[in-house]
Amino acid sequence: MSERTYLEEISIRNLGIIDQSTLELGSGLNVLTGETGAGKTMILTALALVLGGKSDSSLVRTGTERLVASAQFSLPEVAPDLQEIVDSSGSDISDGSLILTRTVNSDGKSKAVAGGTTVPAATLASFADQLVEIHGQAANHQIVKAARQRELLDRYAGAKFSKELSSYQEVFSCYNELKARIESAVDSASKKDREILELEEFLLGWQKLKAVRGEYAETTNQIARLSSVEDLRAASAGATEALSDETSGALTTLGAARRFLDIAKGKDSKLDEIAGSIAEGFFLIDDAARELTSYLTALEADPGKLDVLQSRKAAINAFLKKYGSSIDPDEDLILLAARAKGAKEAIADLNGGEDRIKELQNELAGIKSELVKSAKKLTDLRNEAALALSKEVTTEISALAMPHTVFSIAITSANYTGALKESDFTNLGCDEIAMQIQGHAGAPLIALGKGASGGEMSRIMLALEVVLAQTHPVGTYIFDEVDAGVGGKAAIEVGRRLAALAKHTQVIVVTHLPQVAAWADTHFVVKKSSDGSVSQSDVTKLEDKARVAEIARMLAGLEGSASAQEHAAELLAMRESISK
Repeated sequence: MSERTYLEEISIRNLGIIDQSTLELGSGLNVLTGETGAGKTMILTALALVLGGKSDSSLVRTGTERLVASAQFSLPEVAPDLQEIVDSSGSDISDGSLILTRTVNSDGKSKAVAGGTTVPAATLASFADQLVEIHGQAANHQIVKAARQRELLDRYAGAKFSKELSSYQEVFSCYNELKARIESAVDSASKKDREILELEEFLLGWQKLKAVRGEYAETTNQIARLSSVEDLRAASAGATEALSDETSGALTTLGAARRFLDIAKGKDSKLDEIAGSIAEGFFLIDDAARELTSYLTALEADPGKLDVLQSRKAAINAFLKKYGSSIDPDEDLILLAARAKGAKEAIADLNGGEDRIKELQNELAGIKSELVKSAKKLTDLRNEAALALSKEVTTEISALAMPHTVFSIAITSANYTGALKESDFTNLGCDEIAMQIQGHAGAPLIALGKGASGGEMSRIMLALEVVLAQTHPVGTYIFDEVDAGVGGKAAIEVGRRLAALAKHTQVIVVTHLPQVAAWADTHFVVKKSSDGSVSQSDVTKLEDKARVAEIARMLAGLEGSASAQEHAAELLAMRESISK
């Protein structure tokens, strides 16, 4: 037990009727008692909040701004799974202790802190999975579900089963991935003829088009020029005349200005600068006039060439409309050139698809054979664990005043000798788990949820936990209403089994039964003060005479009963004698 985690302390402020309270818990069996409405379950409510439960502003004590609940856990050793949560959340384990805190404001906002670091409430829930197992009436409802029953059996099956399950899940994942690849390949193969035809048609069209880089823009420009020859001729001729006319042309005017300025050349630097600008303009315009003359000479109508260019542009447009993507035509042609380059390889790949599918199917058959073997191992291990768990739980149930009840686990598996269906395989194997009970010899086996009363279900849950706690590493078990519907001799046996469970792990129980309370290693009583609240002084750790008095109150329903005190002393003496 020294290597197990356990809950050292719960601290509460402004939760429901609780003003403030701190419980320093022991590592064995801790019992909380008190009159109905005294606030016992509020302590478990606080713990549920600390462990990531849903926050509710109605829990905040009336007249206060916020409630604060915290729990300090002792961690003699930190398991790898718990260390992973600590590392990923940035929490800190100091001196072998982890403190989890939850605050809830009156406006409903909440804050979670783990090891001094603010974290999401979901992170607290992750810690809870590693530290605490909580059982109330909700747990009894959960155990009737097939998924929960499988989880409990697999937990009992231990490390060997867990390792085999991981191997199975690895193979199952590979199987599903390969199956998806084959489905994709088969789907592609069914479309391959059409795809090959489309690729071949595209490639033939591209080879026929023989487009070159930048061709579309150049063709468009040439068409625009040839379509406007007369306009271009008139414009260039008019410009030439305006520049070169002997009497009023720009060159003539600029030449005259140059000659006038040459007369004063060297007499004023400012005027020389202006003369230089005019000379530069003269040479630029003279060059432009020469180019215009050359352009005008070369400009001629060519209807035949225009027709060829227009036909070429139409051919490119038709190809782009069929295969392009409506972006810039020349950019489209570059992308299509790249597609054409890889078209032959794509056609070759499609033609070779059938062989690849056969290879993948052969590979899948091999993996399925491995998957079936792995699933069969899981079934064998589950059957082995089911027999052992059924036997041990039946023994525990018998000790809990149900001597004729038999607990059994039925496993329905896939037909491994026949043809397995895809639906037979799940991520957890090929088995269905059903926990059943037999009320007496010769009675039929009945599903757990249908064949047991509330009190019987509580005892069956306790029996399961007593057995599982011997192998499962959770350090703290919390039971609320585990004694529901139980009394007399059965109540004594519930207390005895809780004490047995507490030899392996920490147990915290809220109970109304004196027969259960008598088995406690650490006993707390919760009382209301005169104003209806619970403060620090109203949660008391009981010792000796005070403990006898509380158990007597639980027995008689009133304080000061001499006969109840005698009976209480007897219960405590019985516990001491059996424990020895």
